[in-house]
Amino acid sequence: MSNILPNSLIERLGSNPFFDQEAFIAAHENGEKLTSIRINPNKKTNLAFKLERQVPWCREGYYLDERPRFTLDPLFHAGCYYVQEASSMFIAHILEFLNIANEDIRALDLCAAPGGKSTLLNSILTPNSLLVANEIIKSRSVILQENLMRWGSANVVVSNNDPSAFKRLPGFFDLAVVDAPCSGSGMFRKDEDSIDEWSEANVKLCRERQQRILSEVVGSISTNGTLLYSTCSYSREENEDILDWLIEEYGFESVQIPFKKDWGIEETISERNKAFGYRFYPHRTQGEGFFISVLKLKGIQPSFPLKKIKVEKSPVPKEGLSPWVNQIDNFSTLVHNENVHIFPKNLESSIKAIQQVLYLKNAGTMIGKWLGKELVPSHDLAMSIHHPKNIESLELKLEDAQDFLRKEQLDIELFSSVKIGWCLITYNEVALGWVKVLGNRINNYYPKEVRIANL
Repeated sequence: MSNILPNSLIERLGSNPFFDQEAFIAAHENGEKLTSIRINPNKKTNLAFKLERQVPWCREGYYLDERPRFTLDPLFHAGCYYVQEASSMFIAHILEFLNIANEDIRALDLCAAPGGKSTLLNSILTPNSLLVANEIIKSRSVILQENLMRWGSANVVVSNNDPSAFKRLPGFFDLAVVDAPCSGSGMFRKDEDSIDEWSEANVKLCRERQQRILSEVVGSISTNGTLLYSTCSYSREENEDILDWLIEEYGFESVQIPFKKDWGIEETISERNKAFGYRFYPHRTQGEGFFISVLKLKGIQPSFPLKKIKVEKSPVPKEGLSPWVNQIDNFSTLVHNENVHIFPKNLESSIKAIQQVLYLKNAGTMIGKWLGKELVPSHDLAMSIHHPKNIESLELKLEDAQDFLRKEQLDIELFSSVKIGWCLITYNEVALGWVKVLGNRINNYYPKEVRIANL
């Protein structure tokens, strides 16, 4: 038995005659740490470190041989990539197989913080699809909002709601991703402190919580809609048994996902309904412990009446926004507390609908504050992929870019060729944020809450 892993967990896993107990224990005791990132396909990326190997099930995922100090990299703060555990990137392969990338859909990431799966979904979904990224814990929803803001797309809503709130959106979502809170055994190698918190009693508690969360959200999935259910647990009670419960309770059908054998993923079958699940073990795959499954909802679902939603005309003239937003006619606007938000025009009714029934942290991209005749640009706009390329900008070298990210005063001589007014700071041709060039000084508008405290 292992000196560090719970014996009861090892015994359960060892009941599978094909499970390599010795290799599993060795993978946890050798101390190997994997680092993987996923590239933002909508931003130019010229990284300072080498992308060693591609994650086989994700086109934009890569392993790094060494973990850089991401805090020092301006491109990390610009949203050019996201540091994400490789196993969970398998969602990219699933969505590719389901052909979801070619359809305009409404998607929900129910337990979304800190944002790895949401940014992955946003990279794959069409620009006219809607992604609602929800997090029940208020402090974690702030982190989620920051990460999606950096990713730069306007077709995202961030909400801070209990799963029960989604009952008010019947049949609304074509895709729901539920990465459920779990007992966390799949993270033992990455976080050894979590081993002390694991117990069979906690597994039971997590199973009950998972059932509650799923029961609350099922009604918001459309007829023939897709549910992706995942955990970072090895326990059958939180994985295959949940699949059986979903099939028996709500009429889901299991979807089998093909994959290459050399990826090292284990396909499992649930005991009663033969539902397919996919397990990632650290001794077999280049990733941490993970479980995921795909289910289709075959029962007829009621649908939310979007036709009853009234769309109001925006008080902000589009000609006032056209210097700030590329192809502004493709977007609708929403004004909240003088802040202007943009989102794809086809999503107007959907966003108005969820605004009526959910507490929203952010909708679309908040591009700035409208002062009646002009826009004061926001940091969100700087991070957006929707601002024009001809906006006044200044390219900085690494040291100056790091000073900007620390919210330091920048040398006015750097701006000798820049017009007075708003200026977008860039590094490696990617936007970092705004400064305002005045006659005798430069005002740094990088947000205090996300600045680099130490270098």
